[in-house]
Amino acid sequence: MIKISRALSHTSLLLPLFLLAPQAVAQTAEPQEHAAPEALQTGDETPWIYEGSDVPQDKEWLWGAMDNGLRYAVRENGVPPGQVSIRIRIDAGSMHEREDELGFAHLLEHLSFRESTYLKQGEAIPTWQRLGASFGSDTNAETSPTHTAYKLDLPNATPAKIEESIKLLSGMMRAPVLSKENLAAEVPIVLAEKRERGGPGYRVAEATRSTLFKGQLLGSRLPIGTEETLLGATPEAMQAFQERWYRPENAVVVIAGDADPMFFAAMIEKYFGDWQGKGPLTPAPAFGDPVAPEGVDPDNPVGEVAVLVEPDLPRTFAYAYLRPWRKVDDTVEYNEGRLADLLATAIIQRRLEARARVGGSFLYASVEQDKISRSTDATFVSFAPLTEDWGAALTDVRAIIADAVTTPPTQEEIDREAAQYDAVFVNLVEQRSVMAGSSLADEVVDAVDIREAVAAPETFLQVFRGMKNKVTPQEILQRTQQLFKGDVIRATYVTPAIGEASDNAVQTALRSEVTANTGARLAAKSISFDELEPVGEPGTIVSQRPLGVLGVERIEFANGTRALLASNDYEPGRVAVRMHFGAGKRAFEQDEAAYIALGEMALVGSGQGVLGQEELDRITTGRVIGFNFEINDATFVFSSQTRGPDLDDQLYLFANKLSDPAWDPNPVIRSKAAQLLAYDGMATSPGGVLQRDLEFLITAMDGRFKTPSVEDLNAATPEGFREVWAPILEQGDVEILIFGDFDQQKTVETLRRTIGAIPTRKPIAPEALARVPAFPESGNETVVRTHRGDANQAAAVIAWPTGGGVAELRQSRQLEILASIFDNRLVEAMRERAGASYSPQVGTHWPIDLSSGGRITAIAQLKPEDVPVFFTEADAIAKDLAANPPTAEELERATEPLKQLIRRAMSGNLFWLYQIEGSSTDPRRLLYLQTLQADYSETTPERMQALAQRYFGAREGWQMAIIPEGQELAKSTGERVVPAVRAAPALTTGR
Repeated sequence: MIKISRALSHTSLLLPLFLLAPQAVAQTAEPQEHAAPEALQTGDETPWIYEGSDVPQDKEWLWGAMDNGLRYAVRENGVPPGQVSIRIRIDAGSMHEREDELGFAHLLEHLSFRESTYLKQGEAIPTWQRLGASFGSDTNAETSPTHTAYKLDLPNATPAKIEESIKLLSGMMRAPVLSKENLAAEVPIVLAEKRERGGPGYRVAEATRSTLFKGQLLGSRLPIGTEETLLGATPEAMQAFQERWYRPENAVVVIAGDADPMFFAAMIEKYFGDWQGKGPLTPAPAFGDPVAPEGVDPDNPVGEVAVLVEPDLPRTFAYAYLRPWRKVDDTVEYNEGRLADLLATAIIQRRLEARARVGGSFLYASVEQDKISRSTDATFVSFAPLTEDWGAALTDVRAIIADAVTTPPTQEEIDREAAQYDAVFVNLVEQRSVMAGSSLADEVVDAVDIREAVAAPETFLQVFRGMKNKVTPQEILQRTQQLFKGDVIRATYVTPAIGEASDNAVQTALRSEVTANTGARLAAKSISFDELEPVGEPGTIVSQRPLGVLGVERIEFANGTRALLASNDYEPGRVAVRMHFGAGKRAFEQDEAAYIALGEMALVGSGQGVLGQEELDRITTGRVIGFNFEINDATFVFSSQTRGPDLDDQLYLFANKLSDPAWDPNPVIRSKAAQLLAYDGMATSPGGVLQRDLEFLITAMDGRFKTPSVEDLNAATPEGFREVWAPILEQGDVEILIFGDFDQQKTVETLRRTIGAIPTRKPIAPEALARVPAFPESGNETVVRTHRGDANQAAAVIAWPTGGGVAELRQSRQLEILASIFDNRLVEAMRERAGASYSPQVGTHWPIDLSSGGRITAIAQLKPEDVPVFFTEADAIAKDLAANPPTAEELERATEPLKQLIRRAMSGNLFWLYQIEGSSTDPRRLLYLQTLQADYSETTPERMQALAQRYFGAREGWQMAIIPEGQELAKSTGERVVPAVRAAPALTTGR
């Protein structure tokens, strides 16, 4: 079946009333009487976020500043219907910690969810699950260097639920219970999180941070902290940290959602109005400025560098021009300058990409300007050398930048990038009415973090159009020159080989002069869709009729292609297009894994007709046109999110790729190089080994699911790529779905000229259709793989086969509930066992296009000695679910979040597109639409037990363990995990 996470990824459309009305009734209740908010900033008063700014105010937000120093922002937003998004930002992150408090900001985030004034120990997550908010996506928090942010997306948000949630959150901010018992439970969980982040990649990231930001708090204050300081945390120390920073002057509350914003404001004032800080306000510490070492040439201030040797990681080089961060007045003039900087970096980025495409010395290169954690305003340059000759790659990249800082760009280059940004801003304006409240709330939190204002999409477009015609080549040159100046230049180089580079060699290379590469500039070259050859003779419509659901129209052409169209204005300016064809992984032989992987990266880039990579870029400049490619178990998919005015050309590209594919070898060569560079890195962590091996092993070593090895990739050639893919693109029925804001009558004619005009498709070979992934035989020993990462890291998987296909689609939805119950039990048990695992997960996969191949899988990262414990506990949970029905409370915790998740997703075009996809081939899919919500949210203990008996009771679970090299898998003790307290899991930072 379609995974929940994929089907629910877009939620910004309003359903037709006949489907939505029964679910929306509960949202019409009026809030109870409440005191009028007193802290709203009204009239001529400048809202707190716009102080010092002349940026036009977004009038949909209401702003409040309370006497105790707390500030808030509230607005009404009905996307998705019934949801309210609450954010509480505390101006305290890891850079607010003292030397003996490293990790305290993040630890306090965890402890705040464990127990507080209004929530007993372990009640937070179950409470919000019963209110319909799922753990991890709807209920979460993050700790950064500069802040801690608590996040709640509350579905089906009645006034009573909103008030209860604000009350609970206020208690978490004001009075978490920082006891020895809670510390003893939570510190191991944070240490488990720290452990799971370890490995070569983590070491490189932290060494890079400490090098680039040397002498600043950002370089030494990591949100995760150290084992020493976390184990040394005491209730008194945590209380001191909490009282120092968790005070109203440091707090901002943001609420956006489907209710009266005056009610939001009143509730904030009710539950936060009497909050007072303890003692005098502590000023934030000075974060520090980037400073060059003494004696460095101020005209070329190359400072600290670090050469990092990691045998299994690919070569990467990064250097940065670092300038001090200073608070700015967020004015229109300032934003015009920022937009000019974006144009400048975009021009360089395009030149670098063009160089990499035609066989440069680097696989990729990027340039980006950013303001980091109120610590530095920096320009970052990064690239991946293709060989050990990193100096040549560095010279290549610097030569392109040298040209940009010495010679103005052409007006054509500026216009090209400006057209691209203009299209982005226009698209934002068109979709303003369907912007999700959660995103709007996050934007305010981000603006507060960087000490700037917020603006409506219309303002972005107005400012950009007001300045883009004034931007001259000379001004872009001046902006570019400023971007590549800094108080200090620092760098890191990651290499797998000892002795390949030294710190002195890197410094010398960065200080050396380079000759500007004027040949990297892209010559002006216009290209238009009007100049392209037609796909073929326009097709004939042989059938055109209503599908019978959601206003969808079904069209069939004489060449056998089919279209399902749903034109609506629920998402203004947005059109979802999804075209599937062929046999997916069934089309390949067992020894063609390399060409599967290369196809995912290179097939689109290899071109079509007269359009190569550069031509595809040019012809889509200033347009909202995409070209995503997926290889699924049973189908191939082209997909895109586009706009009505660009739909005709989007359809041309999809059709032309099938009718007239091109075979440029460069994308294949580049993709092959990328995969060769990345392969060894997969062995450096349990997660990397899972990514590399799990699908291959869990499909009984089916070669089509293998991650290609170095030998496989070395044997692959561009000629072999074409030989494999050319016949595949000619095979199998085509079905295209178009849902969104478009002219349906006009699009039908476009379909005649595109999808309807492609040559008649060849049938898929019967032997390919018969290829269904198997599941490993039962009774096997645990499959053991090793990794070359940290010795305290391991991972474990246990899985049971289920099924596939349309016939039991309703049952597959019920399996989502069973998996959720399993997940809740496993999370509580494994996290409560002294941090045995930070985030174990249970999920279900049901391939709707195949007759089998489904599974329920539980995965966890752990310490090596806890792998047998995981197997014992997961097996015991599975057996218990088969032997005993779950409790009513467990059902509620599982079904209410699923119910609300589905309900919100049903307001999105993509959700319905996924449900209807494939129905022109198998109409049975339509029969199950009417039971969709009930299948995911209504069940009985007996039904859950019956499912568990069928799938868990039929056989033992298949087991896989990933342990460090040189270790042996620990023996199982047979002991179950018995948590002392069935507490809710604490939240992760940035999850």
